[in-house]
Amino acid sequence: METIKTYLDNMFARLPRTAQIVELKNNILTNMEEKYLELKNQGKSENEAIGIVISEFGNIDELVSELGLNTENNETSARSISREEVNDYITFKKVTGIQIALGVFLCIMAPIVLILINALIDSEVLIAPESSGIIALFIIITIAVALLIKSGMSLERYKFIEEGVLLPYDLENELRQEYSKFMPTFNLNIVIGVCLILLSPISLFVTSQGDSLTNSLGLIVMLIIVDIAVVLFVLSGNQKESFDRLLKTGDYTPKKKADNKVIGAVASIVWPLAALIFLTLGFVFHLWYICWIVFPITGILFGMFSAAYSIMNDNSNNG
Repeated sequence: METIKTYLDNMFARLPRTAQIVELKNNILTNMEEKYLELKNQGKSENEAIGIVISEFGNIDELVSELGLNTENNETSARSISREEVNDYITFKKVTGIQIALGVFLCIMAPIVLILINALIDSEVLIAPESSGIIALFIIITIAVALLIKSGMSLERYKFIEEGVLLPYDLENELRQEYSKFMPTFNLNIVIGVCLILLSPISLFVTSQGDSLTNSLGLIVMLIIVDIAVVLFVLSGNQKESFDRLLKTGDYTPKKKADNKVIGAVASIVWPLAALIFLTLGFVFHLWYICWIVFPITGILFGMFSAAYSIMNDNSNNG
């Protein structure tokens, strides 16, 4: 596989590092790797598979000409980036990932604390004003929002990376190797998180025959387990995002970035509306014990919309 990458690097070495050329190289590399694996599965030896893949590659000049790509390096929107800057950015994303994960953790903990305090008050285990749960909820959410805002504002110094950079070929290869080493950890965290979410409702069944306090504790345990899963998603996803941004893969290909603008615009309407419904159900109808469900329902529906939009957009582009 490394032989194919080295060959492709040599073929593109004399071309300018424009965004179009980089995207073309990444697409060709993906196709060549898929062809290589297909040939290996057919029983070809490594040398035979590499030879066939390279022989089918064709002439790079003809390919660039057919696609009408600009080979003049006149793009000013993206600049080259050094190894030191890449390392700093990846480290920075790990730190902000912890801040974001903590913020999300607290956002989910806020209704958990509300449910717990209300359950203890209703069961006369805790003697406190009925507003105690609401006060605790808003304090925790305020801390969570502060953490999320801080992490977002600190990204400003890396705005040039968020907008796209050009990686030297040797640095790009190093990053791809690091990315490959990280992916098993990412996949493991996703699997653990999904398993935790699937197992979390067990606590509801275990406590279903108890009194109201016991039922509330079952719900709290379920939400804590879900919270842990979400933290795993955020931490691993944030680290993966740093690689995807630098390598322009995953959600950060030009097409995906266009999709994300639409999805982001919808999110800016949907989530504030969900918060409004949550507060209305709580303050107006006094349904604090159940109105937290607005957020998971919104998350599921929004996820379905995002997936459906991406699929429909892919089909329209392919058509």
